[in-house]
Amino acid sequence: MIKSKSILIFGVFVILLLSSLSIMAQTERKCIRRGNRAFGKQDYVESEVQYRKALENNAHSYKGKFNLSTAQYKQNKYDDAISTMDDINTSGLSNQQKSIISYNKGNSLFESKKFSESVKAYKEALKENPNDNAARYNLSEAIRMMQQQQQQNKNNQQNKDNKDNKDNKNKNDQNKNNNNNKDKNKQNQDQNKDQNNNNKDKNNQQNQEQNQPKLSKDDAERILQALQNNEKDIQDKMKKEKAKQAKVRVVKNW
Repeated sequence: MIKSKSILIFGVFVILLLSSLSIMAQTERKCIRRGNRAFGKQDYVESEVQYRKALENNAHSYKGKFNLSTAQYKQNKYDDAISTMDDINTSGLSNQQKSIISYNKGNSLFESKKFSESVKAYKEALKENPNDNAARYNLSEAIRMMQQQQQQNKNNQQNKDNKDNKDNKNKNDQNKNNNNNKDKNKQNQDQNKDQNNNNKDKNNQQNQEQNQPKLSKDDAERILQALQNNEKDIQDKMKKEKAKQAKVRVVKNW
């Protein structure tokens, strides 16, 4: 009896589980259909809401995620669209489905001006579907824009380098002018100092000359007469000394 009861309970559980899964699947499909109708009316906000509701019932829904990324793309939410596509489990998908995912991802990257990454996405789309002419055209456009972007970045870097070099040159010239002005000022200061010293010496000399006592004419004549008398006395004394030395015999020792 216990075994039979357990089997009965298990059977009821399976029925309820299947019923619940069926209800969730129906709800998922209804939300996707509602999202598709809103998308067809270009009401991308509402379509996003419905696709998210579908994913609430089945988080692994390929249609729910793919359609959600498309609605996000239409709202210019390119980064969100890329994130949603990256979250899609591609295992078990056909090459055609994988190609479409890569193609849409390339478009979102292109609009985000991530041209080098969009080139990789379009190449991946062509790898899965070599006959996709739209992917081939977009690939050529992405390559062209990538090259322009690289050239623009190169020009910007050159302009930045030229600006930096010009700023450095102006700074060096300014420093040079400052040094020249400093040297010139120092030279002027030295010249002014020498001139001041010369003027000071000249003034001192003039002051000394002015401060020296002035002789009157009588004083000058008395001094001159005294000098002449003194010179005569000296000459007489020298004559007497020579006469005295002439009488002395010098004895040499052998």
